[in-house]
Amino acid sequence: MGNKTKLAVGLDLGSTSTRVVICALEDESLRFLGYGEGPVHAWNRSRLADQGALTQSIRFALHEAELRAQASPESAVIGIGGCVSGVNSRGVYEFGRRREIEADDLRYAVELAARVRLEEDRQVLQICPQDFTLDGRAGYRNPKGILCARLEANVHVVTVSMQDHEGLVSAVHQAHLAVDESVFEPIAAAYAAILPEDRARGVALIDIGAQSTHLAVYDGDALLHATSIPVGADHFTRDVSWLLKVNYEDAENLKREYGCAVTGTGSDNSLVEIPSAEGRGMREAPRRQLNEILEARAEEIFERIYAEILRVGMEQSLLEGAVLTGGGSMLTGMCDMAERILNCQARNGLAAGIDAWPKDLDNAVWTTAAGLAMYSGRLKMKRDWKRAPSGLAGIALR
Repeated sequence: MGNKTKLAVGLDLGSTSTRVVICALEDESLRFLGYGEGPVHAWNRSRLADQGALTQSIRFALHEAELRAQASPESAVIGIGGCVSGVNSRGVYEFGRRREIEADDLRYAVELAARVRLEEDRQVLQICPQDFTLDGRAGYRNPKGILCARLEANVHVVTVSMQDHEGLVSAVHQAHLAVDESVFEPIAAAYAAILPEDRARGVALIDIGAQSTHLAVYDGDALLHATSIPVGADHFTRDVSWLLKVNYEDAENLKREYGCAVTGTGSDNSLVEIPSAEGRGMREAPRRQLNEILEARAEEIFERIYAEILRVGMEQSLLEGAVLTGGGSMLTGMCDMAERILNCQARNGLAAGIDAWPKDLDNAVWTTAAGLAMYSGRLKMKRDWKRAPSGLAGIALR
């Protein structure tokens, strides 16, 4: 790999696995080079509980990716999940006289909008511009060059726990990797799985991780709402373990092999073998019993997501439906349950836009890592932009 090759690297810090994607930036396109994955036992209820264990997982995944890519990256864009929330804000910039709007004016108006009052342990993760209002006229997406005297910026400010964020960044640094940017995971996943024109028509990206579920709602290609829900795929497994009286590993296997998030299918009438404790024989239970357990938890997740969609008035405006990513979306029937509760079409979100993307990674588990690598590539292409703190690259990466 030549020294002049620019690398775009995405680092997905998941609750059960750390995933790395390395791409080469060639002109204005990305070419896949390699990937790595490492198991991790560093999280507890979406909180980083063991920073050292996360660092070891990053090193393992990065080493695998470097061997496949035959390249050694120095930095990466990392994904952030867990306790993330978002709020809409407005910044007003009075010129004092009518004049043409310049690019610096847009950035300054966005900075004003980003000055929201935060709780003591919160920090701004990303600032996502929505649109601009000029002299009371709303709906401008890029008003550069237009005459006005009063410029208002409407933005969505995504915030995260300062302690959690610092812990993640520190773990990455200890793995000898710099952090170019930290991005809310569903925003990164949407970057890979949803076309700009689809975001413009209204869409919800639902990233179902092991310990939490993350939501990003788009309309008019602007982020309207971002939030986290403290329920994920791990809760399905725990429910099965408790109600069927099996250990956690057996519950996970039952969920993966026989589970479905909806009941009423023909397979409900079949029997499945239920592992028993040592010294006891195998048991049998109707498959419907397993699916009823999973269906109840799936209903809870999507009902909570629907409540968030109602908050921003998008319940009848998701013309492109819901896009599901993350390991939890791989459970059979999740798209069917999403359509039932959210009353819109639903599909699994697969990565698109990276040349030579391998078929082995063509599933919803790797979408976030792919999106982070794409984000990294766009950052490097926009290096000449005047960067402001707290992720103002959102202006450049819309």
